[in-house]
Amino acid sequence: MPAGLPGSTPAQNLANPSLGRQINFDPLSGPKGSPLDRGSAETASTGCLSTGIGYGCGRVISISPPATTAPVAIRTSGGVDDDQVAGSTPIGSGTQNVVNSKYMYIGGGRSITSGTPNYSNPAGVAGTNPYTVGVDICNAGNGGSRDGGAGPAFTGFAERMVTAVGTVTNGSTIESTFTNRTGVTMVAGQSAFGSAQTQLAAAS
Repeated sequence: MPAGLPGSTPAQNLANPSLGRQINFDPLSGPKGSPLDRGSAETASTGCLSTGIGYGCGRVISISPPATTAPVAIRTSGGVDDDQVAGSTPIGSGTQNVVNSKYMYIGGGRSITSGTPNYSNPAGVAGTNPYTVGVDICNAGNGGSRDGGAGPAFTGFAERMVTAVGTVTNGSTIESTFTNRTGVTMVAGQSAFGSAQTQLAAAS
């Protein structure tokens, strides 16, 4: 079922909602018409994540002792890295922002059987073939749309940890091409997950 926003009406949730508090959701089932969207014309849900627990949205991180810079504040307060795309690898893993669905889904999110059944590849047992494009954690709300609103590749908007260099009202750009959807006005030095202004590519 596609993701529903807690501040949008049922009709809006069945279309392409944007009202209500910001939420995170699964890129493979949250966007309407996405690969794992199995909803009908009468259903919408939270489009909840399989894993990825720990990523919050709508939270603003401020610099406060002992942190002296935004990246340090982000690491100590949020447990993520500056400029990290939610659902991808952090700096501490070696290379930042490598996209692979194994980081979000048990079993990798996509399984494909192939080859001749044998001892190492028994019939009915699927191998793992993770997505490496289009599977960042998505967000919507506070004016941000759930998905691109066009198909056949209905995709959502990823989020990235970015830092304000000045006053940024809700709906304005925090940094580069990421929008403030926290619902509050940010000030210089504050960081939050900004919502991408360009929708994800189709999952592949």
